[in-house]
Amino acid sequence: MPGLLRPGKYFMQGNIAIGEAALIAGCRFYAGYPITPSNEIAEWMSRRLPEVGGVFIQMEDEIGSIVAVLGASAAGVKAMTATSGPGFSLMMESVGLASMMEIPSVIVNVMRAGPSTGIPTLVGQGDIMQAKWGSHGDYEIIAYLPNSVQEAFDFTIKAFNTAERYRIMTMVLADQVIGHMMGKLIVPDYSEVELVEREKPTVSPDQYLVADSRYLIPPMAIAGAGYRVNYDSLTHDDRGYPSVDREVSFRLVQRLVRKIRENERKIAEWEEYETDDADLLMVAYGCTSRSVKEVVKKLRREGFRVGLFRPKTAWPFPWWRLRELSERVNKILVVEINMGQMVHVVREYAARDIDIMHVPYAPGYMPDPGYIEGIVRKVYGA
Repeated sequence: MPGLLRPGKYFMQGNIAIGEAALIAGCRFYAGYPITPSNEIAEWMSRRLPEVGGVFIQMEDEIGSIVAVLGASAAGVKAMTATSGPGFSLMMESVGLASMMEIPSVIVNVMRAGPSTGIPTLVGQGDIMQAKWGSHGDYEIIAYLPNSVQEAFDFTIKAFNTAERYRIMTMVLADQVIGHMMGKLIVPDYSEVELVEREKPTVSPDQYLVADSRYLIPPMAIAGAGYRVNYDSLTHDDRGYPSVDREVSFRLVQRLVRKIRENERKIAEWEEYETDDADLLMVAYGCTSRSVKEVVKKLRREGFRVGLFRPKTAWPFPWWRLRELSERVNKILVVEINMGQMVHVVREYAARDIDIMHVPYAPGYMPDPGYIEGIVRKVYGA
């Protein structure tokens, strides 16, 4: 693949690894607006995309950026943008737009401290719920939670693949620590990299239906390829034309959520560490899970039966495995850099009424292992 990163071992920043992974996944269009701490992605793509025959555009704002991404994808090009908290908020209306029109697209959100401007240069994990519920109405998204440079790379490729496979908006919810950290990256041989392309129609243009309800995921015609394509943000019939019919509305919106809910066990990913005999289960993700894992290692050496459950996808959340684990532990401790977000999901899916505690941490700062260890010792002491 001319112009792409050669397979091998690298020492690389997380944000740049995301950019290189996007190119390998087939991204050839990027529209974005500068915002800390995701700027390195845009800067890198502005140089690298032309080298592989792609196009980079700096838009006037984040609203224009995401709409340009959707337009490029509708024209058949794999497309992405990257942003952080305030820019992510501006993109929320178009998250719903992408969901209704079923246009594959990727947003990388390098989370920072909030709310509002917050601390632009420092870490946060406060966008977990916004990613799922930020736009109005019923829809589904897929969101990955990397905790290393390697996963930032791997999950970006997966984000493009799942976007294409399910005709959906997919997100990589990195955080400032992961985006700016330097770490080892192994780029596999390209023969080992799965690359998914959206399914295209095989019927003649006069038989094509843009939102064909006979399919859970309808084939997607490319605008300008000879098919009559009408993408509409309004509730629409199989042809893509607006409709206020009750059955049409029910059928369409059900299908939009079913295509993810019926495949959630294929999509969701997680890591377990020392959970086989744990009596205290710790739940953490992103950079925070790195601190928690060090605590688990140390306390295990002292005989504490602690374990880590790390969701690799925020959405769909691997609730069935959490439920199974919750049936055999005494307590659950959720650690995150916010005042309580994923803890609500954990409380919802725990199999029984067990003690679920939340360890919030100051937006802008990553909890160090010593702080978490002290809380765990107090829990056992209590």
